[in-house]
Amino acid sequence: MIIIKLKETMKKKGYNIGTLAEKADMHRNGISKILNNKNSGIEFDTLNKLCKALECNVQDIIEFEEDENN
Repeated sequence: MIIIKLKETMKKKGYNIGTLAEKADMHRNGISKILNNKNSGIEFDTLNKLCKALECNVQDIIEFEEDENN
């Protein structure tokens, strides 16, 4: 299972959706969809923009966790 950790990382760095959208050169709606798990995936370009803007690693944004059912 993939876990989205963007909200936690934004909070640690002191960002809200508006400031992250501006710094990452992204639309607020795109960030909101990621935060609310309303998307089917995240493109590499989007991950790159988020990591650069937040000065973090991919693991700070998404995480893989074993599914207990498998």
